Amino acid sequence: QVQLAESGGGLVQAGGSLRLSCAASGRIFSNYGMGWFRQAPGKEREFVAAISSSGGTTSYKDSVKGRFAISRDNAKNTVYLQMNSLKPEDTAVYYCAAAPFGGAYGHWSNYAYWGQGTQVTVSS
Repeated sequence: QVQLAESGGGLVQAGGSLRLSCAASGRIFSNYGMGWFRQAPGKEREFVAAISSSGGTTSYKDSVKGRFAISRDNAKNTVYLQMNSLKPEDTAVYYCAAAPFGGAYGHWSNYAYWGQGTQVTVSS
């Protein structure tokens, strides 16, 4: 079992930045691939970014490439999502998730554990 807790969301103006954190507890964090997903009102949950267990592989949704960066600190059991040049369309609840097989997966079905989410609101 892995418990995940996101933090760092909030209200920011378009063009601004936020850094989300996801603290993990439970099983060995360094064995898990980690991902960030988001869900806007009335829309399905969508993939944002992922990082492999070692941190050596990352993947991103096309619309966030060059603006968002995922990273992890296995010593602190934490994964981060640095979000720059935010746009109103980035507004959503952001969730972190843990994948037991350690890859940087883009599909939600690979993730076994999910956090409760943190709200990100970008005003125009």
